[in-house]
Amino acid sequence: MELALITASGKKSSKSLEVAESAFAAEFNEGLVHQAVTAYMAGARFGTKAQKNRAEVRGGGRKPWRQKGTGNARAGTIRSPIWRSGGRTFAARPRDYSQKLNRKMYRGAMRCIVSELLRDGRLQVIGDLKLDSMKTRELVGKLKALDLQDVLIVVDEADENLILAARNLHWVAVTESRDLNPVSLLAFETVLMTGAALIQLGERLQ
Repeated sequence: MELALITASGKKSSKSLEVAESAFAAEFNEGLVHQAVTAYMAGARFGTKAQKNRAEVRGGGRKPWRQKGTGNARAGTIRSPIWRSGGRTFAARPRDYSQKLNRKMYRGAMRCIVSELLRDGRLQVIGDLKLDSMKTRELVGKLKALDLQDVLIVVDEADENLILAARNLHWVAVTESRDLNPVSLLAFETVLMTGAALIQLGERLQ
């Protein structure tokens, strides 16, 4: 299938890009996309919290007083969970939240998302996007000419000028095609992708 390119002024270019229909015209599978997004977000969780139980808290190796005759309640250690500074009854442990997702399923979900973005007109392909300087003003001017807001810019190789220019814009993000993931694709209203990045993505998704 052929995809039309746009120019820096936002108009349709006379050039087009040939891409694989299997990668960019897939049917949308809501369940698969949901599973891929959930697994990706779960993998980003750290789960590194930890607490000490009564065996791990420092001290409490000796019985604080004798069993009978003091008038106090029976106690075997000052690190009991009912004492101040004691151990936790059900202490938290480090946890792995990651979910297993087959590579074939992940690629299938990415194909579904990219194809749906194309059908909705939310994925636009530009021949090239280069900045002469790292000025945010220059990038804002280019995006205004393209009539784009809340946009994810996908390039084939990281461009320092582009990254620095987009750094202060909360509604713009820049990523390389190899780092593209389902969450970032769905997080923005529009995805602006260079032709070279689209070719790289198509090779990954086949």
